[in-house]
Amino acid sequence: MNHLPRILIIGAGAIGCLVGGRLALTGHPVTLAGRARFAAIVGANGLVLADETGRHIIRNVSAAGSIAEAVASTPAPFDLAIFAVKSYDTESAASELHGALVQRRAPAPALMSVQNGVGNEEILAAGLPGATIIAASITTPVSMEGPGAIHIDKPRYDLGMSPWRPPSTSPAFEMATAAMGQAGFAVKPYADARGMKWTKLLMNLLGNATSAILDEPPEQVFADPALADLEIEAWREALAVMEAAGIPAVNMGRYPFRWLAPLIRRAPRGLIRPLLARQIGGARGGKLPSLHIDLHGGRTKNEVVWLNGAVVRQGAASNVPTPANRVLTDTVLALIDHPEARAAWKGNHRRLLEAVQQARLAPAT
Repeated sequence: MNHLPRILIIGAGAIGCLVGGRLALTGHPVTLAGRARFAAIVGANGLVLADETGRHIIRNVSAAGSIAEAVASTPAPFDLAIFAVKSYDTESAASELHGALVQRRAPAPALMSVQNGVGNEEILAAGLPGATIIAASITTPVSMEGPGAIHIDKPRYDLGMSPWRPPSTSPAFEMATAAMGQAGFAVKPYADARGMKWTKLLMNLLGNATSAILDEPPEQVFADPALADLEIEAWREALAVMEAAGIPAVNMGRYPFRWLAPLIRRAPRGLIRPLLARQIGGARGGKLPSLHIDLHGGRTKNEVVWLNGAVVRQGAASNVPTPANRVLTDTVLALIDHPEARAAWKGNHRRLLEAVQQARLAPAT
């Protein structure tokens, strides 16, 4: 490939704008596919990226109001499509991309998922047969200031990448890692894609569903030792599921999960609680987590299915009980369907703890 790769970013939220913005700053041809309002704002004002070096207005990006519009309007086929949509939108986004490629008679680009949760790569593989699939995990904290405007909260640009299909290095994988490295990401290749994605899942589990259910910030959740113990239990279930399925925890960025996993599983909870509380404060900086934002923002879908729900599904497949993650998943989903019940759960620590206790005692199904 003699030209810089042409890159389509699918999903114009914080992570999509971060990745697209940094790629564009280094001269890569980038198209961001979001909603029509996003496309109009970026088309008029450029993409705004505020980082440790200042405030950048990026104008060498194309913005489209849909995936189909992006594919139809590009002068040449895309080399790489980076999925940054919520996990519950992956299937529809993959279907729209497939349809647009067929309509234009264009080859499928390599596909890379920078999404949270477990299961997105499988959806992409099923939706676009034959396409190269790359798994990726990004740990940069980013905030949205508005459509097409983001603020990088902490300048940490660690990016894990791993081949998914084919499960070994390919020219497309090398092209993607080179592009991301040129964009200033500290790319770390991982040999085990599942280990990388499940380790990122461990990071996303912490204080997420509990905060959504109780309508409290994670710092308040971790101030209750009983709820901190519930978080530890959910983590231990995930680690037990990973061990049963042969999925290793890996070191990711500054988080040494390969070494922490045995400690988390076996150390006294009184030792682990303050470590997790510090992690919450350091990683989130007081921001509400994504599951809370989706639930209380009125969305009818939630990524808990790809986080705690993934632990439950793999637990069932591996014959590992997961009562804590099952209650957290089921409760978030129930509160989506019954918003009138949220007030009774708000701040009700005892109710959540009793629900998990009942689940522990329930016979296996």
